[in-house]
Amino acid sequence: MLKEVPRPAALRGPRAELKRAAATLGDYARLIRLDRPIGAWLLLWPTLWALWLAASGHPNEHAFIVFSLGVVLMRSAGCAINDFADRRFDRHVMRTAERPLAAGRVGPVEALLIFAILSMLAFALVLTLDRLTIELSLVGAGLTIVYPFLKRFFPLPQVWLGAAFSWSIPMAFAAASGEIPRLGWLLFVAGLLWTVVYDTMYAMVDREDDLKLGIRSSAILFGDADRIVIAALQAMVLVALWLAGEQAHLGRWFHLALGLGAALFAWQQWLIRERVPRECFRAFLNNNWFGLVIFLGIALDYLFEAGLR
Repeated sequence: MLKEVPRPAALRGPRAELKRAAATLGDYARLIRLDRPIGAWLLLWPTLWALWLAASGHPNEHAFIVFSLGVVLMRSAGCAINDFADRRFDRHVMRTAERPLAAGRVGPVEALLIFAILSMLAFALVLTLDRLTIELSLVGAGLTIVYPFLKRFFPLPQVWLGAAFSWSIPMAFAAASGEIPRLGWLLFVAGLLWTVVYDTMYAMVDREDDLKLGIRSSAILFGDADRIVIAALQAMVLVALWLAGEQAHLGRWFHLALGLGAALFAWQQWLIRERVPRECFRAFLNNNWFGLVIFLGIALDYLFEAGLR
C-alpha cells in the first residue's frame, strides 16, 4: 500500500502563510509602482512649482502635506487603474509582461479595490481644503480614470495624461487663494506640454510593440518627426515657464534654472537621436532632473531675491 507523502513543511503552517502574505504585499507594491518612484517625482515637481508660486515662496504647511501625500496616493491609484485597463496588452509587451496584473499574480478585482481605496484616501485629504479645490479634485479624478482607456482610439493620449498630471497646479492655486489666476493657467500649460515631452520619449520605448497591438501614442503619431516635434514642445515648455516667471516677477535664480533646463532638454535630444529604446528611457528618466532644477530655481529665487521685489 502506497503511503501518502507528507507535504514539505515549507508549504504549510504560519511561516508559509507569512511568506505568501509578504509575496502578495510585494505584488501590490509593484502594482502601484512603489518600486519605481519616477512617476511620483514627475507628478510632484509641477505640484511644488505651483505651491511655491501660488504662495509667493511661502506655502502653507497643511497644503504642502496634503498635496505631497495626495500626489503619491493618486499616482499609485493611477497605476492600478492603468494596469487594469492594459492587463490584456501588457502581457504581450516585453517591458510590462511581468507586471503583477499581466502576470496573473494580482486579480482585476483586487486592482480595482486598490484603486478605489487609494482614491478615497486622497479625496479624504482634499476634503480638508476649500470647496473650489474639492471640486477641482473631482475633475482630476475623472482625468485619471479616463486616461488608460484612451489609448484604444485617441491618437494623443499623452495630451490627456498631461492634463491629468498637471491638474494639481490649478488645485494648488485654488487652495492658496481661492481662485486660479493667469499665472496658474500658464503653469498648467507648461506642465501639460512637459508631460507630452517626456511621455512621448517613454512611448518611443514601446513603439514597435504598440504598433503590433494597435495601441495609440504620440510616438506613433509623430513617426519620423518625433524628435523635431519633441524639440518644438521643449521650446514651448521653456517659453511657458519664462512667461510664468515674468508673471511672478522671478529673477536671476529662476532664469539660471531655465538655462540649465534647456541644457537638460538638449541632452535628452542627444539621447534619443538614434531612437534606441534604452536611450529613450534614459531621456525619459532625465526629466526628473528638469523638474528638480525648475523647482530649485523658483525656491532659491524667493529665498534670496525676495527683498529685491
